[in-house]
Amino acid sequence: MSTYVYGITAASHPTLPEDLVGVGDPALAVRVLKEGDLAAIVSDSPEGLRPKRRDLLAHQNVLSEAGTDGCILPMRFGSVAPDDDTVTGVLAERQEHYKERLQTLDGKVEYNVKATHDEEAVLHRVMSDNPDVRAMTEANRQAGGGSYEDRLRLGEVVVAAVKAREAEDAGLVQRALEPLADAISVGPESSGWLANVSFLVERDSAASFLEAVDELRKAHPHLDLRVNGPLPPYSFVDPGPAEPAGTTVGIDHAEE
Repeated sequence: MSTYVYGITAASHPTLPEDLVGVGDPALAVRVLKEGDLAAIVSDSPEGLRPKRRDLLAHQNVLSEAGTDGCILPMRFGSVAPDDDTVTGVLAERQEHYKERLQTLDGKVEYNVKATHDEEAVLHRVMSDNPDVRAMTEANRQAGGGSYEDRLRLGEVVVAAVKAREAEDAGLVQRALEPLADAISVGPESSGWLANVSFLVERDSAASFLEAVDELRKAHPHLDLRVNGPLPPYSFVDPGPAEPAGTTVGIDHAEE
């Protein structure tokens, strides 16, 4: 049977609860595979696994339980190897790399911050900050609304100004929060967000990080900031060398 992998930790990691279960219906028992100084937290892999809410939560719960007493290198949902031997083979092959990652990420958590604009507030800001927009708006007003071409041109100028503001504010969010993090990881671009950044934060400094987010909200009310965390450090687990053929054990992507 295939092996489902939740994460990688030190072989000295405290014993997990005996009744800990993971993905599947019925939920499958979680177990530990050891190889040298490393261990993989695994279970059997159910057939036809899909990212259903129940299994996504089960995956997260295993990582949360295991991460309570020590550092875990989290795997993305759906990481499956052909068998237990493949998993231990990967642990043996990448022993030094994973040990370095565990040392680096120990005591740290991830916070993902996504930013959007409050549409009405940012339009007001563009109008007040951009003299060209103000002049064109006033000219159209005096002309009874302006011609179709005038209105079209004004719309194009406003869209360009908003886009410029998005880029400016994306940099603002990153610059404001980066000093409070040990590392950052910029997420993929999306039309839904002007910024999507993950921050690696010392667990003991999490309160200060969240306070900084609140201060950023207060100082820039045209920004809508959404914070997800604390999370296992998905975005900061370097997969190391290329994966051996026949396995999907690599930890090359983070869950969002």
